Amino acid sequence: MPDPLVLSVLDQSPVSEGATGADALRNTIDLARHADELGYYRYWLAEHHNGPLLAGPSPEVLIGPVAMATERLRVGSGGVMLPHYSPLKVAESFSVLAGLFGDRIDLAIGRAPGTDPMTMFALQRDRRQASPDDFPDQLAELLALLEDRMPPGHPFASLTQLPGRPYAPEPWLLGSSPQSAIWAAELGLPYAFADFINPQGAPIAERYRATFIDSQRLAAPRLAVGVSVICADTDEEAQRLAASGRMTMTLLHRGRLIPVPPPDKAQRFLEADGQPRDGMPPGRRAIVGSPETVAAGMREVAGAYGADELVVVTITYEHAARRRSYELIAEAFGLVAADAADAADVAPIVS
Repeated sequence: MPDPLVLSVLDQSPVSEGATGADALRNTIDLARHADELGYYRYWLAEHHNGPLLAGPSPEVLIGPVAMATERLRVGSGGVMLPHYSPLKVAESFSVLAGLFGDRIDLAIGRAPGTDPMTMFALQRDRRQASPDDFPDQLAELLALLEDRMPPGHPFASLTQLPGRPYAPEPWLLGSSPQSAIWAAELGLPYAFADFINPQGAPIAERYRATFIDSQRLAAPRLAVGVSVICADTDEEAQRLAASGRMTMTLLHRGRLIPVPPPDKAQRFLEADGQPRDGMPPGRRAIVGSPETVAAGMREVAGAYGADELVVVTITYEHAARRRSYELIAEAFGLVAADAADAADVAPIVS
């Protein structure tokens, strides 16, 4: 009997030491093609600004090229950081994408800045004062625009001409805290929880399910969990690859941002820093190991959350190692590859 767990990809477009942001963006397109062939379900692009580690500040720009380069994947943001933007502009941008790519487009919305305070301020159009903390109002306005349900008498009630109709993106809410779960439940939205940021999220997910209000958007709660995973042929090789991420996270917590370092360099750093060869910085979780180790760890996380879907984020120094990691995960879970799926006309789910 098929396993209902769905596997997807979150791509943060990591920049390796010695490479450029342009290299990272081209790797994103390559990895999306590979994920499409392997049978992953959706491919989300992250938003981060002004740092040497991640090259994806504009998911709305990357979604089009990724959707053009793939055939089966749903493609979307993971996510758009709404406090930086006008809800109307976001609605228009994603309506264009939906008009071009039909029902393949997701719009996952986040509240976090995805950057430092100065860059956040530079992203503002009006810099006379800090932007208000009005995320719930922004989110309600965005949903009303996308769904053409602006209340009568609202100043924006006449804004009905989104170009992509009758198509529209599927909205999601992202989060790593209790408040995001409350909003997702109240609005009847699918919810994506970032376990790789907060691995203590199972009670938050349970609250989302328990308080979910069915809506015209969604009849029952739908939960995806973002997990950090590195898979290699052996546990030892996976831990070696994971050293790169551990070094970047260690220095990030100390206020220093760097590109993804080579694993051997990272291992020397961790040894000099007195850290063990495996593990993660406090408060973080990563699933690292051989296909058997990783599959067991991923199923454990999915079970703890009661998740319908896992969205896998993988950062390695070598792009080939990142491709291989997703290959091994797909094999471990029996994802349906492109040729087989086309022949059988089945959805890309775990078997």
